[in-house]
Amino acid sequence: MDIRNLEVRFGDEVVIDGIDLGIRDGELVTLLGPSGCGKSTMLRILGGLAGHHGGSVTVDGRPAAQSWDRLAYVFQAARLAPWRTALDNVVLGMKLRGVGGSRREMRERARGYLETVGIGALADRPAHALSGGEQQRVSIARALSVEPSVLMMDEPFSALDVQTRRRLRQEIVSLWQRTALTIVLVTHDIEEALVVGSRVVVCSPKPTGILADIDVDMPYPRDPTTAEFGEHRERIADLFGSEEPAGGRTGTEVH
Repeated sequence: MDIRNLEVRFGDEVVIDGIDLGIRDGELVTLLGPSGCGKSTMLRILGGLAGHHGGSVTVDGRPAAQSWDRLAYVFQAARLAPWRTALDNVVLGMKLRGVGGSRREMRERARGYLETVGIGALADRPAHALSGGEQQRVSIARALSVEPSVLMMDEPFSALDVQTRRRLRQEIVSLWQRTALTIVLVTHDIEEALVVGSRVVVCSPKPTGILADIDVDMPYPRDPTTAEFGEHRERIADLFGSEEPAGGRTGTEVH
C-alpha cells in the first residue's frame, strides 16, 4: 500500500496535508492520533471508501478504489444483522462479497472463522444475544471470511470494556502472527498502538501530517508495565506535548 502527497479538504479546511506513507505486505501498522485528526479518513481512503483531492493511493500498484477485492474492513461498531445468527452474519458477508461455494461450503467456512476468533460455540446464537466483545469477534470473522490480503480496522475496540479490549488486542496480534495478513489499525490510545503495532505511525492534529514513524522492536506479548514499554509511551506522549501522570495507568489517550 502506498500513499503519495495525499491531500484531503472539507470545504476550505485542509484535513490531510501532503502525507507520504508506505505499508509493506505483512505489517501490522497502527495509525495513532488525537480524535478528529483525520486518521479514520485516511483509513477509509486506503480502503477505497472515500475520495481525496490530491496525491495518489495505491494497493499493489492499483488505485485503492479498484482494490476492494483485496481488502476487508472492521468498524468501531460491529454492524451485524441483529436477528441473524453469528454464523449467518458471516455467511452474509461472503455472499455480499461474491465468495463462491455451495451453501454447505460457505457455512463450514464461516464456522471455521468463528472458531478462529474464539466463538465457534456461539455460531448459532442471534447477534442481538451476544456481548459487545462477541459481536466484534463476529465482525472480525466476517472480514476474514472473504480472505483479504489487507485488514483495515477503525478503532475496533474503543466501545468495549477494558478487559475485553485487552483480550481482543492480543487475539489480533496472534491472528497476525499466524497469517500473512497486512493489518492497519486506527486508534487514539497510545498503549493500544504499542501493544498491537509492529509499527506505529503517529499522526498530528489537523491538518494531519506524520509526526513520527516508529518501528516497535519489543517482543510480543507486550507488557505495558515494563520500563521499555514506558520509554516508548513517553516518547510518543512527548510528541503531543503531553505528560503522563505518575503511577499506574491502563492507557493513555490523545485528544
